[in-house]
Amino acid sequence: MAVTVACDTKAQYAPSLPPAAGFRVEDGVLKLWTGTPCHGVTGLTLIFDSGTRESTEQVWTAPKPGVLVERMDLLRVPGATPPDTLGPLQVQKPLPADYDWTRAGSIAFSVDGPEAYGARVDVAQVLRESAQHPSGSYLFGQRGWLEASDVRRENQKSFLTVCTPDPE
Repeated sequence: MAVTVACDTKAQYAPSLPPAAGFRVEDGVLKLWTGTPCHGVTGLTLIFDSGTRESTEQVWTAPKPGVLVERMDLLRVPGATPPDTLGPLQVQKPLPADYDWTRAGSIAFSVDGPEAYGARVDVAQVLRESAQHPSGSYLFGQRGWLEASDVRRENQKSFLTVCTPDPE
């Protein structure tokens, strides 16, 4: 008797399209653009070098019912003044004082509150390429550098912004 088993290589709850968030460095600040508004955000997490011994994270929180997040200054390059943290999202867990995020390999980004997907970005690529692209252009992971018109055109076609519901 022979038994054949097939495995689906896609995670059970994975979205039908790859999720992405936009990142760029401008004037020494790591900036986030979710691509579309995220409503009811109660937390944001950045995990640097996820899954490695060097892994560390920074966590922001906001009281319920949460806040709207679309664009946000996340971090400054080492030695620069930190971004303003007097907004509705407050740093709950800062990076270690001696941690240089610009030496990390990747950043995994996640949103708490609304139904949302995580995203990942290559730190070296965003640091190296940001100055080569206009200020309205952000690195959306494997999708590359996109401006607002690109995101509107491609969201739900070739990728999903982190807070866009899966069309399937």
